Amino acid sequence: MARKMAKEEWLKFLSGGTRTGKLSTVQADGRPHVAPVWFVVDGDELVFNTGEETVKGRNLLRDGRVALCVDDERPPFSFVVVQGTAEIGEDVADVRHWATRIAARYMGEERAEEFGARNGVPGELVVRVHVDKVVAMADLAA
Repeated sequence: MARKMAKEEWLKFLSGGTRTGKLSTVQADGRPHVAPVWFVVDGDELVFNTGEETVKGRNLLRDGRVALCVDDERPPFSFVVVQGTAEIGEDVADVRHWATRIAARYMGEERAEEFGARNGVPGELVVRVHVDKVVAMADLAA
């Protein structure tokens, strides 16, 4: 039977493994834009990187409202949807720090520095999502 996840459970779900988030931002004309992102959990917030000239980067610089969906596609199926507000940073040292941490999660420690150097450069942004609302369900097909 499907059940709601407690905060500790959904934070663990978001932090576990290498699930890619599906990030939704708001385009200038109000339409949603969805793009995959690698991210990490930092306390009660989510952190990811993007280029300032990407669609999601331009959208976030104009309108910080976001939604992020992360799901487990294996039975019994679970998901977390986070709604929040993005805080944008451009400090290159900070961007590189977070790019390295994110790379460690998705590419492994042995390649973290490589990807941190590649993605922690001018023109890249660090995005910190302040969580406003969470819908988190586990065991949908149990």
